Amino acid sequence: MTIQHSRPAIAVTGLRKSFGDQVVLDGLDLRVPRGTVFSLLGANGAGKTTTVKILSTLLSADAGDVRVAGHDLAREPDAVRAAIGVTGQFSAVDNLLTGEENLLLMADLHHLGRGEGRRRAARLLGQFDLKAGRKPVSTYSGGMRRRLDLAMTLVGSPQVIFLDEPTTGLDPRSRRDMWQIVRELVADGVTIFLTTQYLEEADELADRIAVLDRGRVVAEGTAQELKRRIPGGHVRLRFVDPRNLDAALGVLGQTSRDSDALALRVPSDGSLRSLKDLIGRLDDRAIEVDELSVHTPDLDDVFLALTGNPTPEKVAPR
Repeated sequence: MTIQHSRPAIAVTGLRKSFGDQVVLDGLDLRVPRGTVFSLLGANGAGKTTTVKILSTLLSADAGDVRVAGHDLAREPDAVRAAIGVTGQFSAVDNLLTGEENLLLMADLHHLGRGEGRRRAARLLGQFDLKAGRKPVSTYSGGMRRRLDLAMTLVGSPQVIFLDEPTTGLDPRSRRDMWQIVRELVADGVTIFLTTQYLEEADELADRIAVLDRGRVVAEGTAQELKRRIPGGHVRLRFVDPRNLDAALGVLGQTSRDSDALALRVPSDGSLRSLKDLIGRLDDRAIEVDELSVHTPDLDDVFLALTGNPTPEKVAPR
């Protein structure tokens, strides 16, 4: 269960960035509640990584107002850096050091005392299931390296973590391990700003999703809210008795009939209100339905409809 506070973890108004004649961000507006996962989706080159770099103080903006963890990005960059963690597309770990040594190095950079640094390193090695903490990172699998990278981000106890395509290149099991870690972080009150090429990842993790196209947010909402914006949703009703199918067809009107399967396909936006209305109309006529299933467009359909681009995971990585 996520915890939301009135003051957002990230507030962005009118963010602009160009590289020469190329406009990358064209008046971006975002609001990310605290203690949630916010996912920014977009095709390659849409401006996702540029947004992360600006919000994490790695790149300056041309215009716009930004507050991160309550701090003004332009006037208080050091305070922003102290409150955030960043995990990029590629692991920023030292292969010559052990996992424990990497964590202790981060503890030194955060000016933690030796005792506190060792306590945090030990806790994070356990939390991230890095039993090989005293072996060189060069011996780690891809999933272990990504977990260590995120663990290093947590040494400084950040309030906001930017995850820029954190599971790129991971196998399905390692990806799901990362998902579980993200859920645990949010349960502890951390805010996650996630960019990803995998729409399933955003669907699985994000409390809210924004779709970025040509430097602007073209849609924002929960995964279910975004799916309901796209036509094609329907409810499938299946009957054992053909007489019930015929009766339902007379009541519901605009439906598609599958006589062989004894089924009807009724257009629906998938909302609870429309579903209750459908069931109520059938109940009023005492029409028995033997099986009901709701079908809504997935995020692939949403992404294609909103941007005209293929879904991110189907295009070549940057």
